[in-house]
Amino acid sequence: MSHFDVIVVGAGPAGIVAAGSAAESGGKVLILEKMRQEGRKLLITGKGRCNITNNDEISDFITHVHPNGRFLRNAFSQFFSEEILVLLLKYGVETTMERGGRYFPSSNKSADVLKALLKWVDEKKVEIRCGFRVEQLMVENNTISGILANGEEFRARKVILATGGNSYPATGSNGEGYKLAGKAGHSIVPVRPALVPLESEGNVAQRLQGLNLKNVRAVVWVNDRKVGEDFGEMLFTHFGLSGPIILTLSRIVVDELNLNNKVEITVDLKPALDEQKLDNRLLRDLNEHGKKRIANIFRYWLPATMVPVFIDLLGFDPEKECHQVSSKERKQIRHLLKNLRFRITNHRPFKEAVITAGGISTSEISNKTMESKLISGLYFAGEMIDLDADTGGYNLQIAYSTGWLAGNSCMKQIEP
Repeated sequence: MSHFDVIVVGAGPAGIVAAGSAAESGGKVLILEKMRQEGRKLLITGKGRCNITNNDEISDFITHVHPNGRFLRNAFSQFFSEEILVLLLKYGVETTMERGGRYFPSSNKSADVLKALLKWVDEKKVEIRCGFRVEQLMVENNTISGILANGEEFRARKVILATGGNSYPATGSNGEGYKLAGKAGHSIVPVRPALVPLESEGNVAQRLQGLNLKNVRAVVWVNDRKVGEDFGEMLFTHFGLSGPIILTLSRIVVDELNLNNKVEITVDLKPALDEQKLDNRLLRDLNEHGKKRIANIFRYWLPATMVPVFIDLLGFDPEKECHQVSSKERKQIRHLLKNLRFRITNHRPFKEAVITAGGISTSEISNKTMESKLISGLYFAGEMIDLDADTGGYNLQIAYSTGWLAGNSCMKQIEP
């Protein structure tokens, strides 16, 4: 039987940072990871580039976290974006800030981030054992005493669960941590995909497959009521809609679909122009090119891929000349440019979701320490907590900050 001060379950970013934090405070620390290698999900984040964190101030940062960003204020005050960037730089990872305050490794390789974190915990003498699946938390008198993994007992004064959520289960993030916590008496807020692509009715998205739009506004309508919007970049796919603003809005959509509500998304292709300015623009172009076919003039307003789709949606004859377009038809064009509508029928499965919504209820976790309010010595970190955030580096920062706070708190509560 092995004895440790702290056992961390899960070798993702939350677990590695938790272990490093505890080890820096003098703890004898073990990480158990069921997969054959550490950080598999970290390697695929940001399409393999790893959006490390975001440059937002704490007050702005927490507005991007759901359902209760304020829960993280203490964790962020102790270990935030500056601290993770300094730590990574110490171990050789230079970073670059891109639009939206998003930080990436300058090498554009997520593997460099993982290597740096592993080098750090190796220096701190953290022991990592891969291929160990935790089967049970050992609890005596509402106090953690260790864990059972691969049939072997591991004793510890503190245990940190950092097993991830349900998204990308092939990387090991398959929800097993929820079962462990649930058996120990914790409440699990129902988990569902977040930051997930959406499926749409009809074939419009399919016909536009591969088209990436920038600087557009997407609005979510539930039972014909506006409930959310975002501005930025989106992508059409063979099944529907994806891209940053769609992923951000998907959190609302998933919950509304689960309630069997009618959900639609409209895309404003000309958000910089109000109705009057857009109408003036259309009128000017139509007058200037009166003898041209309507199909040709649409290329001034839309990417080429969209032109035939738009003409079909409008029901126009592509051979019609511009000077033949009536004011009513111009109004139709204007409306469609500002309100390209998609009925959302479903969301993609967990295996395509960037992050998991739901998880261990924050009402049962101390925001001062990340310790369970039910089981003494049990701590939580990362995605398995009922906290999820928008795209832009926010979710990884939650992992680092909760991991750091959990690891540091463990050692503060262990008497010498």
